[in-house]
Order: sequence, then structure tokens, then C-alpha cells
Amino acid sequence: MNYDVIIVGAGPGGIFSAYELRNSGLKVAVFELGRPLEQRKCPIDGKKIKTCVRCPVCSIMSGFGGAGAFSDGKYNITNQFGGTLYEHIGKQEALDLMRYVDEINLRFGGEGTRLYSTADTKIKRRCLENGLHLLDAQVRHLGTDINYVVLGNLYQELRKTVDFYFNTTITAVSRTDVGYKIHVGETSYTCRYCVLSVGRSGSKWLEGVCDSLNIETKSNRVDIGVRVELPAEIFASLTDELYESKIVYRTQKFEDMVRTFCMNPHGVVVTENTNGIVTVNGHSYEDPSRHTENTNFALLVSKHFSIPFKDSNGYGESIARLSNMLGGGVIVQRFGDLVRGRRSTVARIQESFVTPTLTATPGDLSLVIPKRILDGIIEMIYALDKIAPGTANDDTLLYGVEVKFYNMEVELDSNLETVCKGLYVIGDGSGVTHSLSHASASGVYVARQILNHEYIC
Repeated sequence: MNYDVIIVGAGPGGIFSAYELRNSGLKVAVFELGRPLEQRKCPIDGKKIKTCVRCPVCSIMSGFGGAGAFSDGKYNITNQFGGTLYEHIGKQEALDLMRYVDEINLRFGGEGTRLYSTADTKIKRRCLENGLHLLDAQVRHLGTDINYVVLGNLYQELRKTVDFYFNTTITAVSRTDVGYKIHVGETSYTCRYCVLSVGRSGSKWLEGVCDSLNIETKSNRVDIGVRVELPAEIFASLTDELYESKIVYRTQKFEDMVRTFCMNPHGVVVTENTNGIVTVNGHSYEDPSRHTENTNFALLVSKHFSIPFKDSNGYGESIARLSNMLGGGVIVQRFGDLVRGRRSTVARIQESFVTPTLTATPGDLSLVIPKRILDGIIEMIYALDKIAPGTANDDTLLYGVEVKFYNMEVELDSNLETVCKGLYVIGDGSGVTHSLSHASASGVYVARQILNHEYIC
């Protein structure tokens, strides 16, 4: 079967590429490793099954909507974080595309959700007075529940004109005289334009494709840290006004950069499976009836490697595997136990004034996370305590490890096109974007490049 455009991956980038192409007259197909949205079910129910059972394909990470389908549904409209898309397409173009994505989300079920902003906030001054830096952004919070509705409505629109292939493993991508061939076992599909949008979980697969097609890549980073959970009241002064506050701190000891990430007011801590490795993440819901008494967020330290070691993801994986080995999955520790140099026990967690929202193994994170990274996280918690008193309480819970894997950054031009003409790489798998909004914007941008090329031809 021949297509004009084949999109590999039904995450945010792939979805918005397909959306922009849906009524163009081009024949478009989307291939996805995971399942349709309504069939994506994690077996963890918190009762009979409390920990990850390591499904062959993780329904949290793969399927229609990508890893963002069950996320907090935060779309950050900014160039200050979330990726370097603006370096390829320009700052104003990047912002305009993110706002366009926001308009589509509102049209497909996100109407009525709040758009937060850091503009004119006094919190920025409070941060600066304490050696912290609040990054500027507008934040559209859909929530995990409304995000799911928006994705469902988008799928119903796309399936009218776009062919979807779910539960499909692509074994290779090769060039033809007029385009590309997508290999699915012994079956193959051809296209003139190919868009690769495989997300972070597809980074190893994409690296293999780039090697086979002689596409240059360069080492990217890996983010390693913990997920913090504490009473929602402690961070209410920030989350009520900003919802998502991206705060960066330079440690005094090593001058490393530590940042907050993925803040979930009244949310829950969850696990996710990346290539068989269980790590931790967080979600929250727009529906007040699904709110908890806790807020959670990640504290992450970025690590870059060059000579002689270049495998940033491999480094992160080794730390996550150690956590899985010691804790059977995710480890949880009270902050008070960590700074006293003792492990948390079941009894100490049960006596805590913070009730965990994730069933995890009490343990000692200092046996897992490298000292330099852990020292930075502890220093950051004390710094945050100055603007949100109570952050450094003994009963604050730390879950580990949280690892954000990034693809090797693919060599792309200003059209997000590789040296292989007609082959584009978008979304978080490219190493260029690191967020829902940037990934979605990159999808729209590439679709428009394809349409422009068709028009010129």
C-alpha cells in the first residue's frame, strides 16, 4: 500500500502532523507501537496489582496520545523551557505554533480550562531573593481527565481521513528511489514523505534508524532525580497562582543546575515503564472530585557526557535499574530519614503525616542516586523551603528514581528535515523538543513544510 505521508508514532507530534494534513488530499497513515486510546489500560489497580508487571508494551508510555496521554495535560507556551524548537524555526514562529495548538485543544474539548501566567507575579521576586529563578511561561492545564477527552475527540476527527495502524512494530526504515519504505516484519509500506515521531521511549529505535541511514546525531542529556510529595497547602501559594512553576537553582557546592519539573497540585504519583525499567512520574486531574491532599513535583539534575563516554541514556538506565534491583521498582524515603542517613521503613512511612499516593518500597535513595546529584537535590529542597516553608519537613516524601531520557539529538535543518530529503524527525524523540506543547508545535510545522513542498512542486 502506498501513501503520500507515513507518520511513525501517534504521540503529540504525530497527532498534530496528521491533524494538519487530514484534509489536504494527501494519503496519510500513522503507525503506532501501542494501542488505541480506549484500549490503553495499565494493570496496576492499587489493590490486587500494586506494582509494575512489565508489560511487553507499556500502555502508559505507548499508544494513541503517546506518553503524554495520561500526563497532567500541561501545555507550556514558552521558549524558556520545553526544548529548543525556536533555534530551528525562530522564537516567534515557535510561540505562534504553540498558541495554535492551544486553540485546537480548546476546540476539541479543552474549553473552560484555565490559562495560567507568570507575568507580573510577585513570586518571581521571592524566588530571586532566595537564589531561585522562576522561568516565564503561560501554562494551559487540561488535567489528565480533560486531556484524555481532547485526545479522544482528535482521534475521532483524524480517523475520518487518516489510516491508523496500532500494535505495529516497525523493524526498519529504508530509502527508495522516490521516498521511503516502512518495514513491518515481512510487510512493507511506501511513502514520499516520512515523519518520525517516536518520543523518548523510541530513542533507541530512532538511533538505529539514524545509523542505518547515515544521519548524524550528537549526545544529548539525561535528567536524574526524585519526585517530591508533600501536603498541597505547602505549595498552594505558588500553585494557586501559577499551577506549574518552573524553578531553577544553582547549587553552592558543585554549581550544578537543579530544577523543578511537572508540578501536580492535588495530584498522584505514578510509575511508568521505559524499555523494561520502572521509573516514577506524576499526574493530576481537572475534576475536583479526583483531587488528593498532596502536591507532587520532580527535582531533576541534568547530566551531559562527551569524551570518552557518550551514552547519557545508558547512564540513567543503570541508575534506574539499581533502584529496581533494590526496591523491586520505585523506592520511597522520608526526607528526614535521608538527611539522617537512615533508610525509611514501612513503619516510618505509616507514621508519616504525609500519606503516599503510590505504593512503593521504603528504602534508602542514597544507595541508588550518585552523591553529587543527591547533594544537589537536598540543597534545592532547603532552598525551596525558604519560599514554601514546610518543603524540608521530615515527612516530605521522596520517590526514586525519576529519569527523563532524551534521544541523541538528530541533525536537522530549519525544516526539521534530515539530510535524507523527505525524512523528518519531530517531537521528543528528535532531542529538539521536551514537552507536549513543543512536540505538538513541531508536528504542525513539519506538516506545513510538506504541504508547502507539494504546492511548489
